[in-house]
Amino acid sequence: MPEVVIVGGGIGGLATAVAFLRQGLRVEVLERSAEITEVGAGLSLWPNALRALDVLGLGDAVRARAVEEGAAGIRDRTGRWLTRIDAEKLRAAYGSPIMLHRADLVDILRSAIPAEALRTGVTVAEARVDGTVVHSAGTSSGDFVVGADGIRSVVRRAVCGEIRPRYGGYTAWRLVVTPHQPVTDMGESWGRGERFGYAPLADGRVYCFATANMPAGTASGGLAELRARFGGWHEPIPALLAAAGNAEVLRHDLYDLPALKTFVAERIALVGDAAHAMMPNLGQGACQALEDAVVLARVVTRDGDLTAYDRERGPRTRMIAARSRRIGAVAQLSFPPGVALRDALLRAIPGSVQLRSFAPVLDWRC
Repeated sequence: MPEVVIVGGGIGGLATAVAFLRQGLRVEVLERSAEITEVGAGLSLWPNALRALDVLGLGDAVRARAVEEGAAGIRDRTGRWLTRIDAEKLRAAYGSPIMLHRADLVDILRSAIPAEALRTGVTVAEARVDGTVVHSAGTSSGDFVVGADGIRSVVRRAVCGEIRPRYGGYTAWRLVVTPHQPVTDMGESWGRGERFGYAPLADGRVYCFATANMPAGTASGGLAELRARFGGWHEPIPALLAAAGNAEVLRHDLYDLPALKTFVAERIALVGDAAHAMMPNLGQGACQALEDAVVLARVVTRDGDLTAYDRERGPRTRMIAARSRRIGAVAQLSFPPGVALRDALLRAIPGSVQLRSFAPVLDWRC
């Protein structure tokens, strides 16, 4: 029975382990953290990701802990709509996206993997194309090695050398709050070089995120800075920030990867952020990792030809990553005339055109 060594116990690594286990392969997951968990933030799963989860046999479990996304769109900082998404038409065309806490998805994936297959507290130093992985506990060997170790992947060095992530030009804050009044809608608001978005979770809490243009590594505050930047925007943004209280604010500069020439080398394949870390503007980072898992397991169990995985996943993920980066450049415009033109163009685009624009991303089938 073939054995697969998976480096990384995040969403991509766990999903890949589940996919291989369902195909009857043995897996070993190496995770450097002491336990497999996830920090507090929300996560959108679009219909393409839900199809992948259905293949993994976990779609219903995930939906049970999520809330279906309803009407949404983009507003300016005063609350005026720039563009709106018709939830019913989106559902009819592609299926329903959902929102859940990242920790819930990680918990569901982890629970589908035997405890003996998960090795935590193991730091990987090197992966070799012959299937050997050198790590802090010794070595592991497999018929295949999967690099699911994120944007600063160690495994990726064996595939394409040292690749430097690119700073996107803006930082992001994330937090989960319990509002004083229920919030049932969701959306994103664009200003000048700043954005704020929010979406309800299944337990009544609300996931909030914000971005702002600034140099990488700039010292920045947490909740106080968010209130200073966004406290004067339209409701419910000020109310959400007022309700945040002692909520933990996560802040990260946003990076992506340049397009890799290949995701594979002999017995090694890359998935998720290790292969195609992208800006979060399409909400497709985790979704693409779930697709990767399903496709890679199918390819390996069919004939083991990893170049087939590369041919299938490379063009699609490069397209989505490039689109996400372009959307971010438009969303983060700060020059007032450019912002005014952007807003006017968004208001002028027909809803039918917006709906069709989702097709290349959401139409994916296993």
